[in-house]
Amino acid sequence: MTTDLSTLSTAADSWDGMAKEFHKQEGAYKRDVHGITLGQSWSGLSADAASGRFDITLKEFKNAQVEAKAMASLLRQAHTQFTNLRKKLESARADAVKAGMAVSDGGVVSYDTTRLSDGERTALHHDPDYQQSVHKAVASWQASIDQVVKDVGDADTDVETALKGVVVDSDMNDGTLTGFNGQAQGDVRKYQDPAKGAHTKPDGWVSDGESDASGPDAGAEATGPDTGSGKLGEAEAHADLGRAKGEGSLTNGPWKLSGDAEAYAGAKGSASGGVTHEGGQGEAGVFAGGEGSAKGRFDVGPVGIYGRAEATAGGAAGVHTGAGPEGVSVGAEAFAGTKGGGTLGADIGGIGAGSSAEGWAGPGAEASLDLGKNSEGAWKFETKVGLSPLLGGEVGFEFTVDPDKVSHTAGDLADAVGDGVSSVGDAVGSLF
Repeated sequence: MTTDLSTLSTAADSWDGMAKEFHKQEGAYKRDVHGITLGQSWSGLSADAASGRFDITLKEFKNAQVEAKAMASLLRQAHTQFTNLRKKLESARADAVKAGMAVSDGGVVSYDTTRLSDGERTALHHDPDYQQSVHKAVASWQASIDQVVKDVGDADTDVETALKGVVVDSDMNDGTLTGFNGQAQGDVRKYQDPAKGAHTKPDGWVSDGESDASGPDAGAEATGPDTGSGKLGEAEAHADLGRAKGEGSLTNGPWKLSGDAEAYAGAKGSASGGVTHEGGQGEAGVFAGGEGSAKGRFDVGPVGIYGRAEATAGGAAGVHTGAGPEGVSVGAEAFAGTKGGGTLGADIGGIGAGSSAEGWAGPGAEASLDLGKNSEGAWKFETKVGLSPLLGGEVGFEFTVDPDKVSHTAGDLADAVGDGVSSVGDAVGSLF
């Protein structure tokens, strides 16, 4: 919880830099050493022997680049995964505290009796049903936090396994026994035990996925104000008939297909607001009915195509606003009836654009504008406008810029240009 995870990204940048340095040395070796066996000035058994050894060394320069880039990718995956898991653990602890639990620094859950009234304390000591409900609640929250902690441990083990495996020379016929790994993979799941959920197919595709379902369930809670965090307060109530979600992916080298789907039926309402050193935010909303969504994405290297589809039946109203260093957001909506639509878009090298449309059957209106970072760390601008007296709809546009992808694409382009210049130099040199 206290580790500076940014060191993983810093290390990944260094490994990318190492790959570029190996690329430079490959060009110099190919030109100044390997190249002398290709001309007419040296021939015979010694030239043949040198050529074979020089070929192996030249290939090692290429393998070193593959291994270094794979290491960088593994470290970035570790950074993303550990960051997300830490957020999940923080969220699980916060949810437990909201539910009246106390959670120690070691992750031990207990019932927080400091917030009880005198009457509640008396009931806790003398009411067996109340005691039983408390024991069940503590056990449930303990299991929830223990599961996230286990997920962190499993992820740490998977990354350790990948970091050990990526540096092992897997080609015993490349002329070296302990050389660089020319088959290094930049995906942690490639080194993962298939029994843990990721499965490598005979054709090289790796599948991974998970699903979850719950309900029926009902509850309500309210907190605040909290002068420490700057929250003015928040309240939430729900009566869920059921909810379900699932996600999965298929990867094979630079090819990746991924998608997820989610469905919900019930009623819910919430309101919150706060002001901190990072900005201010406030939102409120209600919903009753059913809703479902699905989205998918197809990537090949730096090029990606994505789509989303959504459908809603019921009534909803909401308003939100927020501002901070990582963006601004403002919007409002009110609707009753059914609506459905989707979004299509594409991105190349970290810069993307998409458009959305929905058809509405029922009265409603919506307008929103959002500018800020999304869950993947990319900057996103999105705007939507919708109107329906009885029949109508909504249109929207979105633009994204992922700084990490842009920088990586620029680096790959520079490498490609360097390869081209080196090849032209070799061709010119062979003429003289």
